[in-house]
Amino acid sequence: QVQLVESGGGLVQAGGSLRPSCVASGRTIFSGDAMAWFRQAPGKERVFVAGINWSGHSSYYADSVKGRFTISRDYTTNTVYLQMNSLKPEDTAAYYCAASTRPGTLKNDYEYPHWGQGTQVTVSS
Repeated sequence: QVQLVESGGGLVQAGGSLRPSCVASGRTIFSGDAMAWFRQAPGKERVFVAGINWSGHSSYYADSVKGRFTISRDYTTNTVYLQMNSLKPEDTAAYYCAASTRPGTLKNDYEYPHWGQGTQVTVSS
């Protein structure tokens, strides 16, 4: 059993920054998992934001956040981070952490069997 717990969301003005984090616990396979962040705005589908492979050497992003968001992972604390800069009101959503043992570049939510409960990010204009 893998548990993922997000924190670090909040309310910020447009142009500001936030750094949500996600701690993995339970079955300790963090080092072998691909990790990702998805987001879901009210009334919309959950969409991919950023992903990082098991080694941490490869990361990939949705076009809407490229150049503004950075995903990273810390193997000593089993934590994945999402540094979000230059935030826009359209970034407002619940942000979810996900984990998967599948290889490759994973951008679909069905490729991730493990999910956190989400953390809310609200960007005011």
